[in-house]
Amino acid sequence: MNEQGKVLIQPRNPPDAVVILLHGLGADGHDFEPLVPELHLPDSPAIRWVFPHAPVRAVTVNGGYRMRAWYDVIAMDAQAPEDETGIRESARTVGSLIRAERERGIPSDRIVLAGFSQGGAVALFTALRWSERLAGVAALSCYLPLSGRLPAEAHPANTALPVFMAHGTADPVVPLQLAEAARDLLTAMGHDLAWHTYPMQHGVCQQEVGDLREWLLGVLPGPTPERPSSR
Repeated sequence: MNEQGKVLIQPRNPPDAVVILLHGLGADGHDFEPLVPELHLPDSPAIRWVFPHAPVRAVTVNGGYRMRAWYDVIAMDAQAPEDETGIRESARTVGSLIRAERERGIPSDRIVLAGFSQGGAVALFTALRWSERLAGVAALSCYLPLSGRLPAEAHPANTALPVFMAHGTADPVVPLQLAEAARDLLTAMGHDLAWHTYPMQHGVCQQEVGDLREWLLGVLPGPTPERPSSR
């Protein structure tokens, strides 16, 4: 199902949880649609999947070519300048998606932010600063942008947010060291962090899908009888 700016996959039952998953650089919201059936999730929790499309913009690292991107990338290097304006703009976009789900009746603690590569970076950036407790954040093959700002900007509501991080040990796009730096910072800040590496490059493997499934079922357990379903 397409809505303006995003792709939706609705559960068979009335939704009681939501996963907002952001695609990587140059892709679009359709990129991770095949993940949903591959997860083989049960009917409960009844998860609505939201796959937003990033805007089209020039990307410096790709020679200024215009493509779907959550923010500009100067270089994939820890010392390179970061597009703070674009990162924060995309975080506001994700925030509007969270608020829309809240208005549809999904509690914030039943919402997971997730993403791959650049999308994972935005999901991680946003979740750690969000003012209501979320269910968790899944950051696949990514890093933490503006990491030096996090200790001052992290919101108390999500100081112990469950985090799933997965990365390929031979990733030529986002170096493993960048993900490890994010892992170490979040661990030091007290997050419940599930860290996984796989013998792959910049992608998603079947073992990772299985690990993500188990994590999702842990942070989004089936609803209790008193929890109402949303519309």
